[in-house]
Amino acid sequence: MNGFDLTGRLAVVTGAKRGIGRAIAVALAAAGADIVGVSATLDPASSEVGDSVRALGRGFEGHRVDFADRAGVLEFGRLIAGRERPVDILVNNAGTIRRAPALDHPLEWFDEVIEVDLTSGFVLAQALGRRMLERGSGRIVFTASLLSFQGGINVPGYAAAKSGVAGLVRALSNEWASSGVTVNGIAPGYIATDNTEALRDDPERSRAILERIPAGRWGSAEDIGGAAVFLASDAARYISGAVLPVDGGWLGR
Repeated sequence: MNGFDLTGRLAVVTGAKRGIGRAIAVALAAAGADIVGVSATLDPASSEVGDSVRALGRGFEGHRVDFADRAGVLEFGRLIAGRERPVDILVNNAGTIRRAPALDHPLEWFDEVIEVDLTSGFVLAQALGRRMLERGSGRIVFTASLLSFQGGINVPGYAAAKSGVAGLVRALSNEWASSGVTVNGIAPGYIATDNTEALRDDPERSRAILERIPAGRWGSAEDIGGAAVFLASDAARYISGAVLPVDGGWLGR
């Protein structure tokens, strides 16, 4: 018996065009799932993530959705939830970050990050979770952050949103786990993606970060894929309300 086998399951992955989202989509496909990939800039007709998923013999359907546009997210949620084939796995990974000291942080930046990183995930969890609850099974995985546990520097909106994600994981789990729908989060450490480019380009900050990571390196997006497959699979059927760090040992330092 392979508890990690996702054959025949349908997964919606947001922020799937690149970085962590793309790595998660490919990892789920490698485990057997068909993928609905969503991103604000994804070309539905042609994308690298779509090509990678299809190369594994799995189905891929792309959608372009601006996660800062609540009406657009609501419309997408209704579209997918209304289809005959149900969604088995929802990965709420779409995110953005804005960097400025708290005293100078524009309110519109703060609002944008909260909308994209926190609210859009709740909107989709509501839309797709309803059918999961009706069926008595489902897996919802949020991308949290080390800043779900820490405050960060110059990213007040991001820290607030990712702390909110951790709380939302626990709140939804409390309500839904008894009906067979698990809700968990993954907290990536310092991963070499677009979101951390500014940190990696700053020699002093990059050196300080690396000195604290016991693994001694920046993570790769692919390092997150296995955790996503695990939490989306039957192997994790008794895990809910957890936020799993994938951080090279950062939080244990």
